[in-house]
Amino acid sequence: MTEKAFAQADPAWIELIDDARTWFEGPLGGLMLFEEQRLLEDELARYFGGYLVHYGPRAELPPGAKQIQRSVHLGAPLSGVEIVCEENAWPLSEHAADVVVLQHGLDFCLSPHGLLREAARSVRPGGHLLIVGVNPWSPWGLRHYFAGDALGKARCISPTRVADWLNLLGFALEKRRFGCYRPPLASAAWQARLARLERWGGAGQWFGAGFYLLVARKLVVGLRPLRPARREPMGKLVPMPVAKVSRRDSKHEA
Repeated sequence: MTEKAFAQADPAWIELIDDARTWFEGPLGGLMLFEEQRLLEDELARYFGGYLVHYGPRAELPPGAKQIQRSVHLGAPLSGVEIVCEENAWPLSEHAADVVVLQHGLDFCLSPHGLLREAARSVRPGGHLLIVGVNPWSPWGLRHYFAGDALGKARCISPTRVADWLNLLGFALEKRRFGCYRPPLASAAWQARLARLERWGGAGQWFGAGFYLLVARKLVVGLRPLRPARREPMGKLVPMPVAKVSRRDSKHEA
């Protein structure tokens, strides 16, 4: 698919993705992607299967999915995208992917609900959906309110809200991780001085990190955990009254 065939796409959406990609190629966005790479490598090394689908403004596929046979990058008509599509109209059949990665896809989109539905539909039952987003309760999330760059256009949806959406779409949240504890400072010298924050914050998984990673598994349709059968409480045994019979009464009856 070419840009000519994609002429009806919303120009505001293409501009948003292009601006976000430029920001991630800069010093601040590059720092965040560097920290995300370590977590994604650790998570994706656990999965195996036929297809991994990646959606997000960055040009490269996430590393670490060595046991996945084929990885595909889809999205806006920009360099590095193998399958061009709109955010709420993925050209994939239902249950097509073993793993879907939304790397800042919800941060830079026009319809987060529509995008999340497309991603959820594409995951096979038992497959996984990984979501990376800017944490609004962090210095990075606060910066987007005042930034004049692409970070100022990010939605910064909280991980709690995204987890609620996943639950409604039939996913079980398996893991929630955080990363990028250095503040959004453009100075490379200061970033080097504060590098130890990554080790301290990563060990404690503090909530104030720059980004979050949610790992959710799609539940198998028709299977529900069996609840133990409820046992009704039994009443106490009450002795029944028994009439006493004397020997005299027995003789008269005879």
